[in-house]
Amino acid sequence: MAWRGSILERIRVPVMQTLDRSPWSLPRVWNRRLSSHGDDHLEKEEVIERVLSVVKCHPKVDPSKVTPDVHFQKDLGLDSLDGVELVMALEEEFKLEIPDKEADKIDSCNLAIEYIAAHPMAS
Repeated sequence: MAWRGSILERIRVPVMQTLDRSPWSLPRVWNRRLSSHGDDHLEKEEVIERVLSVVKCHPKVDPSKVTPDVHFQKDLGLDSLDGVELVMALEEEFKLEIPDKEADKIDSCNLAIEYIAAHPMAS
């Protein structure tokens, strides 16, 4: 049954209104989802934007201090439990599961961005 959801997720096309209906002017999202060459992972710029947004939404974080290079404990003053909460929030945002060994290594926005940008199942 899990494979069914995976297949349906791959064939769904987001509905967007465009003025130009030419098949050569498909929005980037469509091009990425419809590609058959396996290179359908997220753009790094999108990953950066979404990771920073998740970190800024954490209740103990001052949004003005969040940058792509910020360290969770050293720069934001978060403890290890807060780091775990951030990783869980990132898993939810990108619809992926980060193994515990990898999650323990993610202690900064930069490491989170690099991990998610390289992850083939991130969406």
